[in-house]
Amino acid sequence: MTTPPGRFNSHCLTDFSSMDIVVQPSVSWMEMNEAIKSSGLFFPVDPGPPAKIGGMIATNCSGTNAVRYGTMKDWVINLTVVLPDGRIIKTRKRPRKSSAGYNLNGLFTGSEGTLGFVTETTLKLANIPQATGVGVATFPTMRAAANAATQIVRQGIPVGAVEILDDVQMDVINQMGATGRLWEKLPTLFFKFSGTKVGVQDNIEDVRKIVSNNEGSELEVEEDKAKQTVLWSARKEALWSMLCMRESGHEVWSTDVAVPLSRLPDLVEISKKDLESLGLFGSMLGHVGDGNFHETILFDGAKERDLVSKCVHDMVHRAIEMEGTCTGEHGIGLGKKEFMEKEVGEGSLSIMRGIKLSIDPFWLMNPGKVFDP
Repeated sequence: MTTPPGRFNSHCLTDFSSMDIVVQPSVSWMEMNEAIKSSGLFFPVDPGPPAKIGGMIATNCSGTNAVRYGTMKDWVINLTVVLPDGRIIKTRKRPRKSSAGYNLNGLFTGSEGTLGFVTETTLKLANIPQATGVGVATFPTMRAAANAATQIVRQGIPVGAVEILDDVQMDVINQMGATGRLWEKLPTLFFKFSGTKVGVQDNIEDVRKIVSNNEGSELEVEEDKAKQTVLWSARKEALWSMLCMRESGHEVWSTDVAVPLSRLPDLVEISKKDLESLGLFGSMLGHVGDGNFHETILFDGAKERDLVSKCVHDMVHRAIEMEGTCTGEHGIGLGKKEFMEKEVGEGSLSIMRGIKLSIDPFWLMNPGKVFDP
């Protein structure tokens, strides 16, 4: 494929026998999967539909499949990077594992563009599962839903995804009418199942029992592909439905945190109550299978900014105090620099600054992001 100058959107090499692909940073993960699906392989990291590979590397993104397949860093084999001084490096060759030296893949993945330009990457691919299913269950409270999610993971049931949407989010989806059906206005868990036909059936029954033991509704399951799309549509349309609720002149504040699984029910419950007690209009959803969830708040910037800031800051501080992180997948950028020292400590932060200075002594790359000099 010939790439127009400056586009960086080529699939450079696909080696299906080695289950990997070489791509440039402007390639869309969804378009890449469409291009290779006839091979029986796919790339399993699934952030928002518009995401491109370069941004996914920069933020170490994840998505709904993270509980089964991990995050971006788990799928990067090597990177070609242009450093601030013009040098071009390749982090390693093409083995699926290597113990040769420092893990430079891990250094650049998640660095938010502060250390160099990624111009090419080799990514692992996975086999498209033989069978799939989608399930949905409602719960009386967010704590009950979070308890069910953590128990499913702790019992080792290999679900493909465990996603939570609160009652506000479900109501918003109904109001926007984007899914072709009405949903109960209750905290809801959405599941993906994948594997062999027998394995999927076993996993569905195991999840059904845990849902029932945590006050959940009857687990609704679809194994037909078209019906799965409809059942999963509420999760897919959640963010866009929320954004459509924004009034003219109002703002959106979306943030995420992650905590150890054992603390997830506590943080979800407290954060939900805090949002309600402050009288803010916001929803909660997230990838609770790996302890990560999001708040999206719609607000009048002139009147409610301080309240929203307090709500977000309180949630972040609670997450860190629970040995979690201020961001599970969104990244630090400008907005969360203030939490870095509390989370990683001054010692770790000074090491990060030292790495930055050794690679980019003049702070040319994405200055002002992640931390200050």
